[in-house]
Formats: sequence, C-alpha cells, structure tokens
Amino acid sequence: MIHFERFVLDNGLTVLFHKDTTTPMAVVNTLYDVGARDEDESRTGFAHLFEHLMFGGSVNIADFDAPLQNAGGESNAFTSNDITNYYDVIPKHNIETALWLESDRMMSLAFTPKSLEVQRSVVIEEFKQRYLNQPYGDVWLELRPLAYQKHPYKWATIGKEVSHIEEATMDDVKTFFKEHYHPANAILCIAGNFELEEVKSLVQKWYGDIPGKLKPARILPKEPQQTEFREKTIERKVPADSFYYAFKMPERKNPDYYVVDLLSDAIGRDKSSRLYNALKKDQDLVTDISAYIMGSLDEGLLIISGKLNNGVTFEQLDEALFAELNALQETPVEPEELARLLTKVRTSKEFQDQGLLNCAMNLCVFELLGDANGINEEGEIYNKITPSDIQRMAKTVLDRNNCSLLKVKSLKDA
Repeated sequence: MIHFERFVLDNGLTVLFHKDTTTPMAVVNTLYDVGARDEDESRTGFAHLFEHLMFGGSVNIADFDAPLQNAGGESNAFTSNDITNYYDVIPKHNIETALWLESDRMMSLAFTPKSLEVQRSVVIEEFKQRYLNQPYGDVWLELRPLAYQKHPYKWATIGKEVSHIEEATMDDVKTFFKEHYHPANAILCIAGNFELEEVKSLVQKWYGDIPGKLKPARILPKEPQQTEFREKTIERKVPADSFYYAFKMPERKNPDYYVVDLLSDAIGRDKSSRLYNALKKDQDLVTDISAYIMGSLDEGLLIISGKLNNGVTFEQLDEALFAELNALQETPVEPEELARLLTKVRTSKEFQDQGLLNCAMNLCVFELLGDANGINEEGEIYNKITPSDIQRMAKTVLDRNNCSLLKVKSLKDA
C-alpha cells in the first residue's frame, strides 16, 4: 500500500505528497497534461521541443541545472504522446531549491532566440541520429501512420518530419507554453521525509502566486474502427528482415486494458512465452520475438515484433504466427499459465513502485487517470482476470482485420 495525501491550490495545481522516512533524498515530480497528441498536425514535435526549452532558463534564472547541481540534486524529463514529465531528485534539506526552480519556470520561462535556436538544433540532431541514421530507427515513423488514420498517435513524439521543428517560430513556442504550462494543467508530487503541513506551506510559498488558468479542452479526432488488415514493406540497410504487427487495443481507463496486458505477456513477454517457444525454439523461424503494449492513454497498440532467421520469408512467419494467435482465441489459457502470468505481473509492479522517484511518477500518472489511489487498486484488477477474459480479448484484439503490419526488408548486401 502506497500512502499519499492530496490537496489543490487556489490556482488549480493538484499536489500529491508521499511520505518516506527511509531516505535522506526528496523528489519533486511535475507532470504536465500535454504530449504529442495535443499538437497540430502541421506543427508536430512541439511537446518534445518544449521539454528541451524548459531547461533553457527562466526570466529570473538563466541556468536551470547549475543551482540544482550545486545543491546536490539532479533533474531530467521525458515526453510521450500523452504527457510531459519533469523530475528533480535532491537532498531533503535542499528541496526548496527544486521548488524554486520548478515554480519559476512554470510561471516565467525565458523565451529567447538563442535558447530556441540551441534547443532546436539539439532536437533536430536527435531526430536525425535516433530516427533517420540508426538501424530500424524510423520504424515508428512508418508504423504509427499505418496503424492510425485520424488520431494524433499517428505521429511519433519526435514529430512527423524535421521541417516542423526547423520552421517553429517564437510565437508558436509562446502560444504552446501559455496554453499548456500552468498550474491547472499540472500535477505536482513531492516525496520524502516531510510532514504534510510542511509540504503545504512550501508549495503555497513557491507556487501559490502563479496565476491560474482554465485547463485547455482536449478535442481529438476519433480513430475509426479498423476493419481490414493493413501492411507496408520498406527496404532499409539493416542487419536482418524484421516485422512489427500492431493490433488496436482498449484505452488506458478501460478495464480490458489490463486483460490485454496479460494477453501480451502470454504471447511474448519472455523466453517462456507462446510465440518464443513456437516460432523460435520449435520452428526456428525467428532470431527473436516479443510482444508488449504501448501503455497509451487513448486507444493503444499491442505490438508483436522480431527478426526473421536467414532464409525465412515474411509469409512463412505470418502463417505460423497467426496459427498461434488463433489458438489463443479458440482455447482459454490454463489456470496454471494464468497463475504464472499474474505472479510475473505482481513482481514487475512491485519493482516499478520501488524507489522514491518511481513512486512519485506513478502517483502522478494515476492521478491524471482520475485517482492516484489507482496505484493501490491495480493489483486487484489483475487478480480478477479469468482465462475466459483473456480468450475474449484475444478474439477481439488479435483479429487479423484489427492488425497493421510493417515489414522491414534488409538491404544489407546493397
């Protein structure tokens, strides 16, 4: 059981507090309810660009990192299609340094041509190195628009194309900040060995004067139900032919999300999974294969990916793979197999919730989903899943007409 307290400032900032008496460190985690899905399709990559700009200094503090490092702390951030998350880990007695820095850039980020140009160059270089110049790097740039036709998940967090970042203007940046970076659109979690009243006082001191705004309305295009199998083949200079099957799955708040999570574990979590045993150990069709879910807040994807053995065709793989998937649709998993899957899930969840930082980040995510206490209720949801639940979702999700396949053909001899 993870204990926490919740309170809300007058300006709309939601604050969570988790007390941990076992560590001399403290965590300040700030989740902003903005991700790549909130971008305009003609100006993508902004959420990620803004993650970088947030470290470029504020009106009052030219260098974000130096004061934090001088206080013995460290910080980082990440952007997804759904959220942008910033975190600081710092000795407990210096927590006000982190609160000072985070509150200041929430209220008054510096918008300078130099900062924009520096961070623009960093993001463009990241785009080229990670997505364009790396083997299999552009897979998600190709797979997302194949799987999604309307929803903004059809572009990656990095953006659709480099030109969108190259052409970003100062006005674009200021508009994005004003709309998404304010108290009502954020969730702050403080974790460490403090008392609740102390935390309330500190948060009011540093965040209380930030002007409040209305949380922006989110109206996203609804993805139409997929009714036919889609596939695309690309040729790249990569070591081996690879495949990426993407199946649509329920959104994060749907109870069946957890069923599909277990389903993905059954077919491809590790070397004891069904696909690994059948396609690698028994038939020697692949060098590796795995299955996982994307964890998206809106309708997401269950991914099956891997690499073909030399001499194996995509057609051979496809036939063998769907034979295994169809078996799951026809016959429920045995209770013993479900018990093993649940044991692995519990172990994984316990590991994920360990540590002050993980706990703070997870509390923020569950609060965004509607209630931070969901972090304590998730285990019971898994425990209620039955073999018939898994069979039911196998029939729904693993249907061929619910699938998009990206095939990457190797040009290693070219």
